[in-house]
Amino acid sequence: MAADALRRLWGEMRELGLGVSGDLHRHDSAPSPLQFLRDHVSPNMPCIISPSATAHWPAIARSLWIDDDYLCNTLRSQIVSLHQTPNGRADSLVPLPKSRSESDEDRLCFATPFVQQIPFPEALRMISSPTSSPTAPVAYAQQQNDCFRGEYSALAADVEPHIPWATEAFGCFPEAINLWIGNSLSQTSFHKDHYENLYVVITGEKHFLLLPPTDLHRLYIRSYPAARYIASPESGELILELECPERQVPWCSVDPFPSSREAMLRQMASFPLYFNGPKPLECTIKAGEILYLPSMWFHHVRQTPDCNGTTIAINYWYDMQFDIKYAYFNFLQSFKVVPHHFLCDMSEKQTQADEEANEQSER
Repeated sequence: MAADALRRLWGEMRELGLGVSGDLHRHDSAPSPLQFLRDHVSPNMPCIISPSATAHWPAIARSLWIDDDYLCNTLRSQIVSLHQTPNGRADSLVPLPKSRSESDEDRLCFATPFVQQIPFPEALRMISSPTSSPTAPVAYAQQQNDCFRGEYSALAADVEPHIPWATEAFGCFPEAINLWIGNSLSQTSFHKDHYENLYVVITGEKHFLLLPPTDLHRLYIRSYPAARYIASPESGELILELECPERQVPWCSVDPFPSSREAMLRQMASFPLYFNGPKPLECTIKAGEILYLPSMWFHHVRQTPDCNGTTIAINYWYDMQFDIKYAYFNFLQSFKVVPHHFLCDMSEKQTQADEEANEQSER
């Protein structure tokens, strides 16, 4: 019974919210506050707004942020927080440090990046021109915590201080504005935020995988010991160490883009609800476009850099309403176990669907 209810929930969410096409709605121009509130905020549905909504921003209209010299001159004396990891996957699951016992060999921990305070010009160089050394860290400017109005405030005149039609719809100004500067290796693992998110790409492209809050069981949220990267005093190489005292972090277990075929097979075997269930929404946000990402939607992010080797984006976090949708989410989250027969049933249905698709392609 629970299995059928969950399956119906996933299907109905897509039918009612996305329609037959299953694609995100695209606006050719900025929506009115009423339209945005009615069609997207209230039903908790994402959308994409065309570059016409940001065409007047100096950062875009005058291509200011594509110019590394402009950025470095404007922020030449500014110290910024640069996040560094061995592989570009900040705030993600990685194997436990090697110092642990052999019994922990296959266990994972939640790793946060090494954060270094350095002048912006040096940070931009490290992001856009990574070295070929296998031990060199991957740098990503992803401080969050309202970093744009702090570390990057010298760029404030280049963008809007808020999104007017969104501000009117939400009834408040942004709680935080964040700047993101990454390269082709920068990734963000599946997670959700308790904010209404207006995500604006300035240069390059961002590639999102999206899953609605109804699909939370498909991401196998589990608790993992917290760890962080530190820089070796001798070599500067990043070293992973567990936090002490130990702290547990609930995090999504699914990696949709593992590094090898063997790793993909392990993922598929371990997390069948994700790989055998409805496909996540996929969208690419190009320069000038805005993604409205509703609160509590799970998202995974990759990026394609511009000609300078970077992708730059800014996002506006508005406070979410902790209303009945939040209560429903917590109620759904209280169901911890999915019956084993549900996994088998889903696998059988997927196999049947694959066979039917193959038969049609052979005709």
